[in-house]
Amino acid sequence: MLYLLVLLALAAEALEASSSELWLSPITTWGCLLLATKGRARLEPDPEVWLRKRLEELRPIEAPVNHEVVIESERIDLAHQDPADRFLAATAVVFDLTLVTADDRLLKSKSFAVMPNK
Repeated sequence: MLYLLVLLALAAEALEASSSELWLSPITTWGCLLLATKGRARLEPDPEVWLRKRLEELRPIEAPVNHEVVIESERIDLAHQDPADRFLAATAVVFDLTLVTADDRLLKSKSFAVMPNK
């Protein structure tokens, strides 16, 4: 679930372009907190402070988890059933966004625009 750390290492060139908008799903924020809780990510001084600081620095557009995203999350063609991945992919479809990820499972999908973050 490395895509959850998109806050740390964005596909810099594309996202720093003046024409780019940075959208962030609350699902990503939730995922970061889960990784920290499970000890798979170290966010200092603590996860909440780290996340709030990044959100303040980046000022992303908050991608809503609305009814269309939920419906699309069930329709989208993914090879796996991870709910977080399904919501992120569905968000990309509904809002016509490019999902920046290092997750090989998401990178293989042809159902939405995706950019590798490796």
